[in-house]
Amino acid sequence: MERKDNFNSVKHLYSRASFGISYPKLQDLSRKNPNKVVEQLFKDSAVFEELKSVDPAEVRQQMDLQASLGAKKELTQEEKDQRQEITKTQNERSRSLNIDWLMRMINTNASLREKMTLFWHGHFACRSNNPMFAQQLNNIQRQYALGSFRTLLVEVSKSPAMLQYLNNQQNRKGRPNENFARELMELFTLGIGNYTEQDIKESARSFTGWTYDKNGDFQLRPAFHDEGNKTFFGKTGNFDGESIIDMILENPKTAVFIARKLYVFFVNETPNEAHVKELADHFHASQYDISAVLKKMFTADWFYSAPNVGTKIKSPAEFLVGLSREFYVTYNKPQVLIQLQSSLGQYLFNPPNVAGWPGGKNWIDSSSLMLRMKIPSLVLNDGLIDFSGKADPEDEAVIALNKPANAKPKPKSYVDAQSDWPKFLASLPKGIKPLDLAKFLLQPSLSQKITDMIANNQGLKNTAIEVTSLPEYQLC
Repeated sequence: MERKDNFNSVKHLYSRASFGISYPKLQDLSRKNPNKVVEQLFKDSAVFEELKSVDPAEVRQQMDLQASLGAKKELTQEEKDQRQEITKTQNERSRSLNIDWLMRMINTNASLREKMTLFWHGHFACRSNNPMFAQQLNNIQRQYALGSFRTLLVEVSKSPAMLQYLNNQQNRKGRPNENFARELMELFTLGIGNYTEQDIKESARSFTGWTYDKNGDFQLRPAFHDEGNKTFFGKTGNFDGESIIDMILENPKTAVFIARKLYVFFVNETPNEAHVKELADHFHASQYDISAVLKKMFTADWFYSAPNVGTKIKSPAEFLVGLSREFYVTYNKPQVLIQLQSSLGQYLFNPPNVAGWPGGKNWIDSSSLMLRMKIPSLVLNDGLIDFSGKADPEDEAVIALNKPANAKPKPKSYVDAQSDWPKFLASLPKGIKPLDLAKFLLQPSLSQKITDMIANNQGLKNTAIEVTSLPEYQLC
């Protein structure tokens, strides 16, 4: 492979398997054998490091207090205030968890592990008002992100967050709750059409008694478990939850379902079924080794073919993280990241439902696209909006909100962030031209319109802001 082709291939790999790549690292890796580049990507993400935003001891103490207050028929005003304070604290911890994960993605060297954590976060979509449960599930997805899918599936299924979200706490012998069993097959493993309603009923019986204790630890309660024979996928036996999971994994359609979702996430929103089958066969044969199927994907010629380059819409998380990593952004008020996620339609830890975020073209509508195109200039221009004309009503409201009483009429955005321009500019090759910078920053090939637009640009900073504000920057 020629150096230029390798340069572009490495850039594409890191735009999909990571959150972008710095110019010096791109130059270094483009000198290496492509397979070695993929191996390095995995090597950098070999170590698992927990997210520790939430203190479990503090949350457990609050859970005990909540339980004692909940057991009372009537509460004093002081006790009502205590309950409100617990809710307020939980919400604060949940917001901190969200921001800390986003900052982890921005600053980590283990970018593939975090990218896969983001994938599993959408695949095993779950909401929990308990920040300890949410952090625990996030760490499960991170720990097994590149390991055994079976282990990941079992651990997610046993997590308090998922057991609570899908009502398995209420799944008991004689009164089975089918919610978890249904979503396990429909959304997590097989997909619609590959099981029967009777399979759901029998599966639900197998998961009876899967609960968690007052400390938030998984607990199998024998008194709640149905020990009777169940018939699942045509087999009869005294199956428990893990037996059901193993039978689901034996079905090659599970490998196809997961391989297709990986393809849509990493390759193209329109699946090529021949390539999906290639991945699925490898995934099934490897006993559901996640790293094995990813390496198969990242070393396939079709992964780097033209229809799969610069054609995928970045999710809001990918967009915010990628921009922040690329320009070494510091957020002076990180809470703004919560606002941006909400406005862009991907509030981490708060999926719209158990199916997760629909993704693809659903990320973009007229309002979110306009906001996406504004964000780079807000973030990269020291948080200031540079208006050449009259601001629209929305911008005027933002300016008025942030304008000190005695300040000069200086339009300031609510983002309040700084990018490290000296560090970014120093990372570029000496004498790089604006056109070459644009080729580096954008994944799609440059159109004639873009080429003409920046042909006479003098400064790299202005070029960077201009290019990242284009619709094409929304593609990876």
